[in-house]
Amino acid sequence: MCDEFGRGDAAEQGPWLDKASESAGWKDRPYISHQLSGTSSSSLLVKAKDTFSKPAPMFLDDSFRKWARIRDFVPPFGIKGQDNLIKAILSATKDYRLTPALDSLSCRRCIIVGNGGVLANKSLGLKIDDYDVVVRLNSAPVKGFEKDVGGKTTLRITYPEGAIQKMEQYEKDSLFVLAGFKWQDFKWLKYIVYKEKVSASDGFWKSVATRVPREPHEIRILNPYFIQEAAFSFIGLPFNNGLMGRGNIPTLGSVAITMALHNCDEVAVAGFGYDMSSPNAPLHYYENIKMSAIKESWTHNIQREKEFLRKLVKARVITDLTSGI
Repeated sequence: MCDEFGRGDAAEQGPWLDKASESAGWKDRPYISHQLSGTSSSSLLVKAKDTFSKPAPMFLDDSFRKWARIRDFVPPFGIKGQDNLIKAILSATKDYRLTPALDSLSCRRCIIVGNGGVLANKSLGLKIDDYDVVVRLNSAPVKGFEKDVGGKTTLRITYPEGAIQKMEQYEKDSLFVLAGFKWQDFKWLKYIVYKEKVSASDGFWKSVATRVPREPHEIRILNPYFIQEAAFSFIGLPFNNGLMGRGNIPTLGSVAITMALHNCDEVAVAGFGYDMSSPNAPLHYYENIKMSAIKESWTHNIQREKEFLRKLVKARVITDLTSGI
């Protein structure tokens, strides 16, 4: 609740920007999921509150070069080598926050809507739409599924290969947020912002959107610190010298939750969790692919993420509306 678990004061972000790089400390630091083990729910809540109440900017802004916590890491854990691209993007977008109305809320309630089949037939649409900030991921559709997933979208976080490719499927009012997992993602966003032709030869692993129906001021870049923090500090994935490697990339859902925990007073999730004991259950709420189709991921460690998220639910740090975690 808002009086129990609050975000840090935005005014405290100044020291965050100037703090010395923590890259040398990630490898030896006990990750939060380990720290939260074997304690009571009340103790878990206290530890989690101390961790997540520290402010961190949601999006990159024009002071990004001063952000010591991300400048020494290459994507997806930082911005090293991307300065010129990011500067070009931000010079066009100009807006770096949520909306004035959302920024002014004394209690900001947020929900991260996952794509899991567990959302189907739950009739949670109205409850989801009641949150101040509704975050959706990649190309998960809304139209036609409003009864279960709601119709409101505040942020849609994605990357080139995950973005909606059919213009008519985009919501009318939402911010388009890039999570940059590789250098090509920033180059792609520059094409999108400046309405340039997207090059298919830029090393994408599948087809990507060539246009996004958003004006520059409706586009944001997610602070890559949340990818870094989710991976190394919270879930405890392999550090791999700060480089992308096997099993050390958090899913977009865990990244979005990390972002919300730093920027919202109340955080809920819906549509999270894979029930591998039910192979015939739907994998996603919007298609007929079964759970049995899921394959072992080279980049993600689903089991470790599940353990971390369960600890957050147990500690009442997040609320799981669909009880899938």
